Amino acid sequence: MTPKRNPVGWFEIYVTDMARAKSFYETMLNIQMQPLPNPEAMDGDFEMQMFPSDMENQAPGCGGALCRMEGFTPSAGGTIIYFSCEDCGVEASRVVAAGGQVFREKFSIAPYGFIALIIDTEGNMIGLHSMN
Repeated sequence: MTPKRNPVGWFEIYVTDMARAKSFYETMLNIQMQPLPNPEAMDGDFEMQMFPSDMENQAPGCGGALCRMEGFTPSAGGTIIYFSCEDCGVEASRVVAAGGQVFREKFSIAPYGFIALIIDTEGNMIGLHSMN
């Protein structure tokens, strides 16, 4: 049986400094992020910036956002989210200039392509994946 959609429907990357994190991801991925309005049910200090995505047409992959919320701390020791790239070495080459760290340069995971592991400006470890 083929699944009707990918298993991940949404992701959030927790940050402490939204402006710094937004600048890092926009620079590293060469994208523009968009603010999300606070849900009415959320009380207190809360902020989100959404990665570009096509939520209406259920394009492959999933949408997600940077999230700054009281009680949530960025970390490199939890779940790793992989961003799809044409060549993950290109995005990895932008990491240091954007304020992050390269944890592991691009390497082969044959036959599944290549990955690079990086640490963002907030201390989160994320992955970059490409077939080239």
